[in-house]
Amino acid sequence: MLKKIIKILPVLSVVYGGSALADEGMWQPHQLQEISGKLKQAGLELDPSQMQNLNQFPMNAIISLGGCTASFLSEQGLVVTNHHCAYGSIQYNSTEKSNLLKQGFVAEDFTAELPAAPGSRVYVTESLTNVTDKITGSIDKSVQGEAYYKAIEAKQKALVAQCETSQDYRCEVYSFHGGMEYFLIKQLAIRDVRLVYAPPSSIGKFGGDTDNWMWPRHTGDWAFYRAYVNKDGKPADFSKDNVPFKAKAFLKVNANGVEQDDYVMVLGYPGRTNRYRTVAEVENQFTWVYPTAKRYREEYIDIIKDSAPVGSEARIKYESTLAGLANYAKNYGSMLESYNKGDMLARKQKELADLQAWINSSTERKQQYGKALQQLDKLVAQSQQQQARDLLLSYIGRTNLMGVAKRLYRLANEKTKPDAERKPGYQARDMNRFTQSMTGVNRRYDATVDKAVLAHFIAEYATFPKDQRNAAFDKYFGLTQTFNEEKLQKQLDKMHSKTQLDEEAVRLAWMDKSVAEFKKSKDPYIQFAVSQYESDMAQEQKLEALTGQLAQARPAYMQAMIAFKQSKGEPVYADANSSLRITYGNVKGYSPQDGLVAKPFTTLEGMLAKYKPGDGEFDLFENIRTAIANKQYGKYYRQNLDSVPVNYLSTLDITGGNSGSPTLNSKGEFVGLVFDGVYESIIGDWDYNPELNRAIHTSVPFMLWTMENIDGANNIVDELTIVE
Repeated sequence: MLKKIIKILPVLSVVYGGSALADEGMWQPHQLQEISGKLKQAGLELDPSQMQNLNQFPMNAIISLGGCTASFLSEQGLVVTNHHCAYGSIQYNSTEKSNLLKQGFVAEDFTAELPAAPGSRVYVTESLTNVTDKITGSIDKSVQGEAYYKAIEAKQKALVAQCETSQDYRCEVYSFHGGMEYFLIKQLAIRDVRLVYAPPSSIGKFGGDTDNWMWPRHTGDWAFYRAYVNKDGKPADFSKDNVPFKAKAFLKVNANGVEQDDYVMVLGYPGRTNRYRTVAEVENQFTWVYPTAKRYREEYIDIIKDSAPVGSEARIKYESTLAGLANYAKNYGSMLESYNKGDMLARKQKELADLQAWINSSTERKQQYGKALQQLDKLVAQSQQQQARDLLLSYIGRTNLMGVAKRLYRLANEKTKPDAERKPGYQARDMNRFTQSMTGVNRRYDATVDKAVLAHFIAEYATFPKDQRNAAFDKYFGLTQTFNEEKLQKQLDKMHSKTQLDEEAVRLAWMDKSVAEFKKSKDPYIQFAVSQYESDMAQEQKLEALTGQLAQARPAYMQAMIAFKQSKGEPVYADANSSLRITYGNVKGYSPQDGLVAKPFTTLEGMLAKYKPGDGEFDLFENIRTAIANKQYGKYYRQNLDSVPVNYLSTLDITGGNSGSPTLNSKGEFVGLVFDGVYESIIGDWDYNPELNRAIHTSVPFMLWTMENIDGANNIVDELTIVE
């Protein structure tokens, strides 16, 4: 069946008709030539056909950090990204006596640069190949469910193994349109990454959680890394003998930044969007998943704050965790507010009805697409049956030692198989990253916090009806009878006092131990992992069977949706999936509600107006307050603002993962960093609104002014190629 579907619609690089809005869409590189007219109309001066070549400028200056985007700003491997993307590395190098989060950091020369957090990578994309036929083309239509899932996984692993000629490369197969199309992406994986410069959090995180997702904004959300390789120019582990990576291309920095209505574009790795989800999926996400996850995250935050006082070693360890929890708690809140105020569900329902009517109006279409919607809805309903239990257990599993123990025992079991048969994440190719993840645990772990989080969420889990719980989990924690809070606390105290997994050397040693040694262990966390393994594998098997069914049903649904949208001349681009995309638009304000108009720029005066002495979110060091008060702006002064632009708005279509993406002007020059969206546009992961969708960028003039006049990072400015 799938083979037939692919033959029917072999080309997915579909574009929009005249009625479509130019700014909507996260476009794959190979689509740029097809939308070249719209790009030129919006203001692009570069050749779109050149831009779609990953080996040419500017694509070869854009890199991934594995969760965030970044770019090269010099031929010496200098990398710029967001402050919040480097937050873990800044935290990793911070102590109570030398808190780089608070005071900032500037390396005076190469020798003063600090190792980034373990596991940090700079990924340079070298090729992107359509491998749809190699993935699905040889799978017989009789293969279903779990067998289909395993067939896809096996083919992906085989392609990855052929692609990764050495540990210097990281290859992944990405699915587009729910499995209609697959691309193999090959990236150079640079593993010696060092922290070069980060402004203090009073700049890099100015406004904190209060201003997060809000406008007006005054945040200096930038930081610099440097990529290092060995003397032969190949990726290598950290060594004092390594040298800066020679980037094939880097971005020139336009010191003037941008003006209102200027063309801008972002090249980056957006994480996930869900714009083609069904009505049932949308309704479930907004009526249950987001409200529940928001509550869990807020409770998690409160527990950490109650257990780890501000400024303590424990709080420093959890600052990055807190930032991530708070970011998405607020994100979910905005999602819910926009959903409840808007008409997205009604429009989704109408779209579904229109799609069904379009299918039914043609005998050929009924034969081709008739069962697609019903099959997908049935599988979606199955996927939601145990979601309450699974979501809560996922938050319990966020605690450090629980996850560490389970991963180590899974590794022992996977190592009994040939490498090609192991699960992704446990193959030989993954061992460097696995090791580094184990070495970094203590920088984000505190026993008091860990126990408090577990006690809270296990108590919540104990309120679930028995048929919604996990029997193996219940048995280990003695939850088969009436819940006893005191008994649970004693058990958690014992687990944390007797475990040795809080020692780095012990964790690393367990990576080489056998299944039998795990089963004999007296370590309570190892015992926990062993006790859960069979149950976890059974759950995984069920999930794989369902995922395999979805991997067949969703492409059939997407084929119908794409054909339907094409018939109306609407935009068709794949949902974001962490692969390289381009989005473009213009610098522009917006009207968030009746009677309010938001200008597209904020200024240093606005930043000073928010200053609150001693406030962790709105504090400013004296040097920046004095410079603003005295208008010491020099060449970065802009007359039409009577100040220096700090942040600006654009109509770009972005999402999580775009953080750290360079903002380029029509000539491909660096004019800022995208780091956020406005509150009203968060629902853009599900629904695009051209009136309210706005991205927030840090301006280059603010960056350069701060580096030269506030943080003393002149050596880094001197390394840049600046266009004025």
